[in-house]
Amino acid sequence: MLTKTKIYLSSPHMGGSEQKFVDEAFATNWIAPLGPNVDGFENDLKNYLGGDKCVAVLSSGTAAIHLGLQLLDVSEGDEVLCQSFTFSASANPIIYQDATPVFIDSELDTWNMSPELLEIAIKDRIEKYKKPKAIIAVHLYGMPYKANEINAIAKKYDIPVVEDSAEALGSKYFNRECGSLSDIGILSFNGNKIITTSGGGALIVGTKELKDKAVFLSTQARDNAPHYEHSSIGFNYRMSNVLAGIGRGQMEVIDDRVEARRKNFEFYKKHLSQFNEITFLEEPKNFFSNRWITCIETESFELREKLRLELLKDDIESRPLWKPMHMQPIFKNYLHFTNGTSERLFDKGLCLPSGSNLSQDDLQRILNIIINTLKL
Repeated sequence: MLTKTKIYLSSPHMGGSEQKFVDEAFATNWIAPLGPNVDGFENDLKNYLGGDKCVAVLSSGTAAIHLGLQLLDVSEGDEVLCQSFTFSASANPIIYQDATPVFIDSELDTWNMSPELLEIAIKDRIEKYKKPKAIIAVHLYGMPYKANEINAIAKKYDIPVVEDSAEALGSKYFNRECGSLSDIGILSFNGNKIITTSGGGALIVGTKELKDKAVFLSTQARDNAPHYEHSSIGFNYRMSNVLAGIGRGQMEVIDDRVEARRKNFEFYKKHLSQFNEITFLEEPKNFFSNRWITCIETESFELREKLRLELLKDDIESRPLWKPMHMQPIFKNYLHFTNGTSERLFDKGLCLPSGSNLSQDDLQRILNIIINTLKL
């Protein structure tokens, strides 16, 4: 008897050549944290992003944000303005540094940080406390945030921007690659991302000096001495040569992965736009989303849950949109500047299966359940 296979929200998708790089690491005994694949993967990413940035590959995107805040000297007593509508990994490193997050709500064009609320928050904090030390803005679900507006405000008040591109490798903003738009960029290669190294991330900076400092901190801050000498606190954040080999293979198929994800979005949009109960987030002019995850906004919480549970009955994974940080138990007492956008999206929004390895049969199976549920 044939049984249906589980459909995941976003599963890893190997291209085939990853094994070549991994086998080479084994054959040459480059199993240690560093090696040719690390250098090669960093160069692949540097070239993909446009060539004028420096890249350090790390153990996770969270580690990249943490090191980014380290490079900006964020510390106890500092405030960092952070997008509220995001995954907690965007905000947790602020706490690692004993600093204080201040959460900023979204605007409806991209679902990302509202430039208007950002400036209101900056003025408030300068008046009532002191100038924030940094801004963490996120390209959510692959949709670029309004980088021109955010960067202009940041420049006006001389506050650096950490560009969280964990979900946005392959997305473009005014024909520039996401991850290269601000002072410091970060990427994630977690198993559910558009390309994966199993676990991993990258820090993107503007100079070799900053990269060297980040690499120093990521390898336990070992000073240049014949013995183990340490004058700074360091971290074990460097990516291994084996995992970097997977990344090199994945970079060979990145454009195919973006194309497949965008085709998923177009499929859902084509067949579901007829239903008034569902809306899709469109790309503003000069925005190009990798459509890492196709998201819909439904007319109500009840409909969102009905769709999610009907999909679950057929072993199909879907998920509510991110619960805003200012609503999370761990962050609920922190200052936030909100307009109701992220709360509404969390209440009504649903992530649909979006993996680049979905078959047409998979997509049709998902679609049939959604349509049948909408017609009930």
